[in-house]
Amino acid sequence: MNPREYARNILEETVLNHGFASLLLRKQSGFSTRDHALISEIVYGTLRSWTFLQYQWEDLVNTKVRPKTAVLLNMAVYQLLYMDRIPAYAVISESVDLASKKEQKFVNAVLRKVSARGMKQAHGDTPLETAALQYSHPLWIMNLWKAHYGEETAIRIAEHDSTRACVYGRINTLKAKKEELEQIPEVHFVNDISFTYDGILTDSDIFREGKAVIQDIASAMIPQYLDVMPGMSVLDVCAAPGTKTQETAMFMQNQGKILAGDLYEHRVKLIGSLMERAGVSIVTAQVRDGIACSDTDSYDRVLIDAPCSGLGDLRGKPEIRLHTKPEDLDELVRTQKALLENNGRLVRPGGVLVYSTCTLNRKENEGQIQNYLKGHPEFTLVKEKTFFPFEMNSDGFYAAVLAKK
Repeated sequence: MNPREYARNILEETVLNHGFASLLLRKQSGFSTRDHALISEIVYGTLRSWTFLQYQWEDLVNTKVRPKTAVLLNMAVYQLLYMDRIPAYAVISESVDLASKKEQKFVNAVLRKVSARGMKQAHGDTPLETAALQYSHPLWIMNLWKAHYGEETAIRIAEHDSTRACVYGRINTLKAKKEELEQIPEVHFVNDISFTYDGILTDSDIFREGKAVIQDIASAMIPQYLDVMPGMSVLDVCAAPGTKTQETAMFMQNQGKILAGDLYEHRVKLIGSLMERAGVSIVTAQVRDGIACSDTDSYDRVLIDAPCSGLGDLRGKPEIRLHTKPEDLDELVRTQKALLENNGRLVRPGGVLVYSTCTLNRKENEGQIQNYLKGHPEFTLVKEKTFFPFEMNSDGFYAAVLAKK
């Protein structure tokens, strides 16, 4: 199977069967580093620009297009418009080869028209509609952001989501010092613990040896809000895959105890695997239903990195734009509320509860915390922050720190 055929298959599985591109891409094997990069570029680029790509050819056809053919056309148009190093004739030829015999002439004709016309500029009735089309975001998400953060911020978020995601590393100070990593030419620190890396970090010695983990720069700021110290007891409610758990253990200098729970056994295994590679011995990873469990132990710190709509990570997980519906958010809000109710009670007097999400939606963030505080006067809001993705080239996050009296 050649790289473009493989990319096409991943796109079909992602778009038509609600798969997740990142998980599907991890399964690929037998490709060179160069082909791996090509596959990733085609897959993520096509997903990030999905609506805009379809806009490029929809007016050129007068018949209903099969979903699989639409996937192929979008993938080809992305290469035609955004990947300059690939000649147009080669893109068209290979795309035609990937089409069914019955549709090869159709695919050839459509792609030749797109190539001849060039990029068709987005045009909507309002600036927000234009941005939704230009940056391939559902209009309902754009309207939600406009209502919550203002039109200018909404458009800036969408524009940022259309760019390539930046992969950040985060130092593990249990195994390495910053000064050691700074001596590596490929490592470029952006703050005290996070860095960018020239090349593929997972292929590096510092990753294999557990001296560094892959973690978004905003994500890496969440455990800092716990303000932990060595010897404390911590509950990480929704811990998998364990990057925040490991970072918390790192700040505790691997002294104390952390209970890291998650709902599914295969995800709990990810936590254990990371702790082993990172040299962490104070974490107990277990299958734990954060909503239904009836624990009685109390903790100095509780972290609820809640399941959410993921609207802060539409650059790294662009398929969320295609799969998520407005009604999905209401169910998530109920889940988040239940997690707060069941785990906030486990914070010791004088302790701290940190609630975080990787979404940009006040109903899941500020609104969730305001409602919780109304029913729990024993807590006070110390601080809260929304990390907009365009501010430091990161994912979008929200964090709230609540202190228990």
